[in-house]
Amino acid sequence: MQALLQAIAQAHPGSDAERLFHGRGGLHAGAEAWTLDWFPPCWVLSSFEPVNEAELARLAQALAARRTQAGDDTPLTWLYHCRQVGHEERAAPRLMAGHLPEPHAVGEDGARFLVHLTRGQNHGLFLDMREGRSWLRRLAPRKVLNLFAYSCAFSVVALQAGAEKVLNVDMSPGALALGRRNHLLNGVDDGRAQFLAHDVFNSWGKLTRAGPYDAVLLDPPMMQKGSFVAEKDWPRLMRRLPSLVAPGGHALLALNSPKLGPTFLKDAMAREAPELQFVERLANPPAFADADEDRSLKVLIYRRPVA
Repeated sequence: MQALLQAIAQAHPGSDAERLFHGRGGLHAGAEAWTLDWFPPCWVLSSFEPVNEAELARLAQALAARRTQAGDDTPLTWLYHCRQVGHEERAAPRLMAGHLPEPHAVGEDGARFLVHLTRGQNHGLFLDMREGRSWLRRLAPRKVLNLFAYSCAFSVVALQAGAEKVLNVDMSPGALALGRRNHLLNGVDDGRAQFLAHDVFNSWGKLTRAGPYDAVLLDPPMMQKGSFVAEKDWPRLMRRLPSLVAPGGHALLALNSPKLGPTFLKDAMAREAPELQFVERLANPPAFADADEDRSLKVLIYRRPVA
């Protein structure tokens, strides 16, 4: 845990949400179970192994000392989340000190996103997808299909960049409700975005008729029992891309599985959608550096050539 304590002592969190320590990347011996995120004004410590109360007390002291050293006289707010699979605490984040704003919004590159740190594993904004959102902002597509939209962060960014239409699709009405609030928060609730609480695999006719799209974004869950299994369902997504992506348009494919590397996506794309050409793999944010990049988040960009 020494590497984590050192990271806390040296942390200089800014005004945007960010990852401050990524032990999961395997670059810090003895701290592989830990991550530390900053969702202003809250520090979020997550462990993929059980932690005893003495260790938590030591971390609390380190956070308090860092705040004092930085001359910050605001009350310390921090949260602990045990994320070990099968552990009884896994789904119960604990607010250890301080108070969370309600509603709680955090920033990223000029956008604002609502987060909910004490409910479940996902907080409302995936910090490792920052470069994907930056890529979309630079691309500034006119018409966007956002599949597995979750809280619609991609949609907010696309609309801020000038998109004329974004179609957000997710099975969860609750996630899309949060997405609508994110649009309202950023002043882009102006009718350019649509929200469909549909199963992607049962909606191809509707999605195809509404296309084609200048950008198609695919960021499915790593594995979700009953709705998505990577090895089986990624090819089903890919073979639909030629009918969805406009000539000259792009597709973003995101895979966050330590078991499947980028070759899995590339080989499947060559087989299922050879019309699209590989452009690049986006670099992950530096804070998410990994000893084995094949195990980290894979974000691949493809383009459909202009005939």
